[in-house]
Amino acid sequence: MELRNLGHSDLKITPLGVGAWAMGGGGWAYGWGPQDDRQSIAAIRAALEAGWNWIDTAAVYGLGHSEEIVAAALRDFPPSMRPYVFTKCGLVWDLKNRNAQAARIGNAASIRREVEASLTRLGIERIDLLQMHWPAEDAAIEDYWQTLLALKQEGKVRAVGLSNHSVEHLEVAEQFGHVDTLQPPFSAIRRNAAAAELPWCQQHETGIICYSPMQSGLLTGAFTPERAAALPSNDWRSRNPEFNGANLRRNLALVEALRPLANRHCVSVGVIAIAWALAWPGITAAIVGARNPRQVDGWLAAATLELSNEELKEIAAAIEATGAGSGPVFPTAQNVATAPFGTGWARA
Repeated sequence: MELRNLGHSDLKITPLGVGAWAMGGGGWAYGWGPQDDRQSIAAIRAALEAGWNWIDTAAVYGLGHSEEIVAAALRDFPPSMRPYVFTKCGLVWDLKNRNAQAARIGNAASIRREVEASLTRLGIERIDLLQMHWPAEDAAIEDYWQTLLALKQEGKVRAVGLSNHSVEHLEVAEQFGHVDTLQPPFSAIRRNAAAAELPWCQQHETGIICYSPMQSGLLTGAFTPERAAALPSNDWRSRNPEFNGANLRRNLALVEALRPLANRHCVSVGVIAIAWALAWPGITAAIVGARNPRQVDGWLAAATLELSNEELKEIAAAIEATGAGSGPVFPTAQNVATAPFGTGWARA
């Protein structure tokens, strides 16, 4: 499978990586409801068998459970064949109230405790990519970023990055040490990162792994108003504005507008959504959530589907016509024609 350089790091990753958020299961503030751990493990192994070479998780997903699922899926892999494991820190939960919002903590002692706990749960000796999950509330970015840089220097982690951080945060962090990666939300609905963060990362040679390219299921082509209305209260999406009211109507209208394009390529709308995200300058790879092997099989085509300039214009027109989401709608022709930094291709 083709590999992409992840920024200045020594990591070469596939265009798609396994997203393990939903695998954390239910019983916490941003859970997706109960999950079948056996199916989650099978999904990870199916993705690895298909050639994907990295997994994205976080300590807070399922309050540690997602990392445990990743460990279980990789238990039989010898170290030389283990895929890259990416995780995140900076969200500390209260076990006495699992449904409470996790606190955004960035002090050095807390981050180091989290890293040791993640290493234990994951059953590995070094984290391939550690990212600060959200800006901290108890520490300045220059403080927690220097902690991540120190962990890299010590060999606890291989690369370090920021998730859900703005250009202003990136500018400060870069003064103390290079930001290897940024992990922003990015989809045909949630496009705001294209206005500032994506260009900044291109300019500074920072890799980008975007999350939720299918907008947490809305852009798969399988969502309906009825399904949205039936989401249980223990699924965080039931409370999300994009899954309700006028936003939901606009989002599903966009799905229907994309369906003819998907049919022409003999793929699902979800594959078109992922390929659209990967077409943007600066995007190195996309995190793709899957909870069973069938879903993995459904997204495989996105790794190789290249949308033409005319097709990108068609999608931009559909976004504008439906009024779905916010942010830029079209990567310029010049940028589309020029491979962004961090997406240099190398054959594995």
